[in-house]
Amino acid sequence: MPRTDRIEIDRTRLAELIARERATLASRTTQSKVLAERANAHMIGGVPMQWMQIWAGQHAIFFERAKGNRITDVDGNELIDFCLGDTGSMAGHSPEATVAAVQRRMGDLGGVTTMLPTEDAIWVADELSRRFGMDKWTFSLTATDANRWVLRTARQLTGRSKVLIMSYCYHGSVDETIIALENGVATSKPGNVGPQVDPAQTTRVVEFNDLAMLERELAHGDVACVLAEPALTNMGIVLPDPGYWEAATKLIKDAGSLLVIDETHTFSAGPGGCTLAWGLQPDIVTMGKSIAGGVPIGAYGVTAEIDARIQSDPAGDYVDTGGVGGTLAGNALSMAAARGTLEHVLTDEAFTRMCDLGAKMLEGMQAVIDRHDLPWVVEGLGARAEFRFCADMPKNGTESHDAHDDEVEEWLHLVTLNNGILVTPFHNMCLVCPDTTAADVERLIEVLDQAAAELRAA
Repeated sequence: MPRTDRIEIDRTRLAELIARERATLASRTTQSKVLAERANAHMIGGVPMQWMQIWAGQHAIFFERAKGNRITDVDGNELIDFCLGDTGSMAGHSPEATVAAVQRRMGDLGGVTTMLPTEDAIWVADELSRRFGMDKWTFSLTATDANRWVLRTARQLTGRSKVLIMSYCYHGSVDETIIALENGVATSKPGNVGPQVDPAQTTRVVEFNDLAMLERELAHGDVACVLAEPALTNMGIVLPDPGYWEAATKLIKDAGSLLVIDETHTFSAGPGGCTLAWGLQPDIVTMGKSIAGGVPIGAYGVTAEIDARIQSDPAGDYVDTGGVGGTLAGNALSMAAARGTLEHVLTDEAFTRMCDLGAKMLEGMQAVIDRHDLPWVVEGLGARAEFRFCADMPKNGTESHDAHDDEVEEWLHLVTLNNGILVTPFHNMCLVCPDTTAADVERLIEVLDQAAAELRAA
């Protein structure tokens, strides 16, 4: 049973610890500060992409090199990496097989992008079909692109105007998904930058795990597809209730809508993500980030039925300027990297070890919570685990969003950084890769345990 009697955090004590950790990080990252000051001259926010401003500390930490699950910053600090590019480097940094495949393509063979296919693309499509059960695949450069193109395709094939998503989901920067339920009303997320239209006009929103709400919104008859992660991730891990996806899939298909499962983050569950592990029956699967070892890639797979509908659609311009595709998508370099990664690094055997180690990490995190009577919960999904700062496990995205705590999160990120550990910004996800060792997980748990003891000290 969930506990509701945990002791609250001493906010005065927390503020003192944050101030100390900020000062410690500043003293450890003087060269990063120099680079951060230079970066402000010609980069918006002083970083290559604005979300990098969210890292804890007074400035971005610049890194010099990375290999396996280790990063060395420009000040010489070595970090055990449990962030792994927010799953983009789930294969580890620069795995040898991926590097060899990229070097061969760029060097011996030549040709990064030619607008012509390679045999590697066939191999990758075959392998993704084996893993996820989808019959045909198309490639993009990001999961955002894959999701965007799939939404357009679903609207084209069904003749319906709306999509349906889960409140506080994450599917990249797709316009229709930057929306959530606020007091039960579908509302553009605060800070949504210049939406083309109010997303409430394009999107229906339901709470994850709420079958009655899903049935009600599908009953309008205007939903082209449901786009969902099999388990919510980017706002904390929220697992489905037992039987949820079996019932939800029936509701979706009975309503004449398509089911799109986004496995970009939930690939951590195993070699075929949750689709394989849980026996899901989507019409379309989208993927991104990790399958090419950090080289930009995205993909989506469809059933034979959906492929037949696409091929027989005379009104959809899928091959030219109809809004589905990009010149660099499916390029030779991405395909080579994906083959090297899937064939030799993120193998079925590697996932078995990663998921076993992920289970040990989850067990250790839960032990820290219990030992120090923290008002938190932790959930895992295969090779990943994540804290939420609430006493009861969230059942949906809104509950998980409401559990966010800026102060506790900053403290957690600062104290791990200062002890040589990197966890994911935006949230508190820890991920293991094929290079992660049991000793690395033990070190993570040791740091968390010591930090929690300090937080609880009188």
